[in-house]
Amino acid sequence: MHARGFRRIAALAMATAAPLGFGLATAPAASAAAATTVYYSSAGAPDYVAQIDQGAANWNAAVSDVQLVKDEGKATVKIHEVTSGGSYTQTDGHGNGDVYLDTSQVAEGYDPTRIAAHELGHNLGLPDHYEGPCTELMSGHGPGTSCTNAKPDAQETAKVQQLWANGVRAAGTRVTTTVY
Repeated sequence: MHARGFRRIAALAMATAAPLGFGLATAPAASAAAATTVYYSSAGAPDYVAQIDQGAANWNAAVSDVQLVKDEGKATVKIHEVTSGGSYTQTDGHGNGDVYLDTSQVAEGYDPTRIAAHELGHNLGLPDHYEGPCTELMSGHGPGTSCTNAKPDAQETAKVQQLWANGVRAAGTRVTTTVY
């Protein structure tokens, strides 16, 4: 009878302590999936390194399932400067591609941080949406030179999170080979 009373007290203590967060001897909780790291290089765009890094930082602040990390040696996304033709990306939308940042667009007044963040968005799997407002990063040059927003909006963030859920780029939707 004494042992049964002790078991009841122990069961009551565990039932009371668990919701309060007291450490009990339990199996370790399942850890969150690690984010996928997509490495980028800005070596091919020496005039815009700070803007490219800021564009990557804006994505990293918005999403957790994929992170953009600068590493010239491991880069699967390489950024280059070009002098005409418009800024564009050739990508598979799975963190592999080449970004071409057009210096003539910057000279026209388009914000280089917005351009870089927009093109990185393609490498994360997002398509263009030129008819969108300035608050949409993927509206690109659509809103004109006065638009300097270089941060993804809630829908863009949610889509990237969905595409890279659990640290793995989800199959399915694919970005066109070349997107402007």
